[in-house]
Amino acid sequence: MRADWRLDGKVAVVTGAAGRLGPVWGGALKDAGATVVGLDVRAASPELGFEIESADVTDAESVAAAAARIEGTLGPVDVLVNNAGIDQPPDAAATTYEIEDVPLDDFRQTLDVNVVGTFNATQAFGGGMRDRGGGSIVNIGSLYASQAPDPGLYDHMEVDPPFLKPPAYGASKAAVVSLTAYFARLWGPAGVRVNCISPGGVAADQDAEFVRKYTERVPLGRMAEPEDLTGPLLFLASDASRYVTGQNLRVDGGITA
Repeated sequence: MRADWRLDGKVAVVTGAAGRLGPVWGGALKDAGATVVGLDVRAASPELGFEIESADVTDAESVAAAAARIEGTLGPVDVLVNNAGIDQPPDAAATTYEIEDVPLDDFRQTLDVNVVGTFNATQAFGGGMRDRGGGSIVNIGSLYASQAPDPGLYDHMEVDPPFLKPPAYGASKAAVVSLTAYFARLWGPAGVRVNCISPGGVAADQDAEFVRKYTERVPLGRMAEPEDLTGPLLFLASDASRYVTGQNLRVDGGITA
């Protein structure tokens, strides 16, 4: 690995670290030499490989307290990955609604975690980066920040009402992309870089028909594997991207091309 991709001696924080992609981000940062701490409301499994601090990203005081504990123990935080979020993967067991019946509380909760949570963590950790004159913030967006989900991907699922990707999800991720640009402009003069990674669909336990439909739309002909995301993360987290800020890097196999 090139020296400017390494993160030796750096402290990195990953929000939502106990979720599906949290271990991917945290593991990549650790392998690159960083000391990694996760934030989550859930306890970590022993296999995670890095420490979890209990914090609720929707609660600014909770995040600020976690930031104080981390910096008091490990020192200044150099890298923040805003990963915490709510999503609903295509799942026949999911509770489904007609669009006019989508509960407003569900809509608000998604915005609260995905948008407010990103803002709270950026405030708590980014201010210190600004004051010290450097740091990298990587927000996790989505291809649905750029394009609307196609209902035809899900119409084979035998659920009534038909499965819909929650409308708040894409709206929240578009807001995350906007916050990325906002803080990149605000803190760029202080040496803080703020970028976003927007993954396409990541292979997990999706049903075979969904995978077939989805991959037909992807120029590279497949879903993302977790390891496809780690190179883009390390690029943006490290000095390899020292002249890159305010960008939304779409890691989607070309589906938004």
